[in-house]
Amino acid sequence: MKYIWERKKWFDFKYDKNSLLVPLSRLRMAQGKLLGRAGSLDIKLEAEAHAEVLVEEVVRTAEIEGEKLNRDAVRSSVAKRLGLPLGVGVQDRSVDGLVDVLLDAVRFYNKPLTLRRLNRWHAALFPSGYSGLRRIRTGKLRGYEPMQVVSGPLGKEKVYFEALPRERLDEEMKLFLEWWRSSLDNTDGILRAAAAHLRFVTIHPYEDGNGRLARALTDMALAQDEKLNVRFYSVSSAIMLARREYYRILEDVQRCRVDVTEWFLWFIKCVTASVQHSYDIVGNTLMKAEFWKEHAQVEINKRQRKVISRILEAGPGNFAGGLTTRKYVSIAKVSRATAFREITDMLNKKILRQLPGKGRSVHYDLSWPRMK
Repeated sequence: MKYIWERKKWFDFKYDKNSLLVPLSRLRMAQGKLLGRAGSLDIKLEAEAHAEVLVEEVVRTAEIEGEKLNRDAVRSSVAKRLGLPLGVGVQDRSVDGLVDVLLDAVRFYNKPLTLRRLNRWHAALFPSGYSGLRRIRTGKLRGYEPMQVVSGPLGKEKVYFEALPRERLDEEMKLFLEWWRSSLDNTDGILRAAAAHLRFVTIHPYEDGNGRLARALTDMALAQDEKLNVRFYSVSSAIMLARREYYRILEDVQRCRVDVTEWFLWFIKCVTASVQHSYDIVGNTLMKAEFWKEHAQVEINKRQRKVISRILEAGPGNFAGGLTTRKYVSIAKVSRATAFREITDMLNKKILRQLPGKGRSVHYDLSWPRMK
């Protein structure tokens, strides 16, 4: 036997429970800390934090598959669906489809997962019926040709994985959906999300988009575990940072490994990292709200607001190199003289502060509010 699915009841995953206890406990503590902080957000700020996380999830889940999305198009699509200010009006049907899938998975986590629903998700990912230049079966399970994951130049391809044959696909999907329903209240929610991800990518039911759908199912399983219809952390962001390891572990498990402890440990580590990162995202959302509250009575123009918003979006210390006159010119689309005048105006109003340096190295940062 070469692949895990060749074993009888291959989906009855074995793992060392004792080795998972401490990492799971740490993750639960991190989740509680994050959700506690998120609980201090009002409805508007919660929507903003959710939007920021969703934008990151959409961009990164596509990037894992090697697809670079236009972040402005993603922001526009997310804002439209969450009822937030649209900003740059860039549209992309495939982006809209991916946003719709991720929102449907989380917003309606308590609705049944059916093959029909999965097919609708798949069709939404490929609205043109093409994956790149290749026409694919959309909204339908794959055909009878072998489904292989390969890499390398033509004629020297290396097969990393071959999915189970089409003849078994209908039964495997039926068993998967039955397990999804029955495991909801009988399995630890984190381990259930990890198992669902592994099981779905092993089945590989569609011609393309299986990874994105597996990560959507991961989000849905985590939402079911937390009983929340908004996401405050992006698992795909953490996966993207460890993309090679992600594929290595999946390949290793699918190469006939019965014990999946390594995958579970890696998944827990990945979710923990995403939760810890999002603790800062929620904190930045609170900080942005506090900043605008402090300067609510200060008069600024649209260009100044645009520059301020760009720095706020990056977060404290994350606007690379600080604000300079040249960067202001680029962001606000004004002359150097106007940029210098408007920066000076914000310095006088205590919105900006000058950082150490002279001459051309002069740069600035926001006067960030002190958070409790």
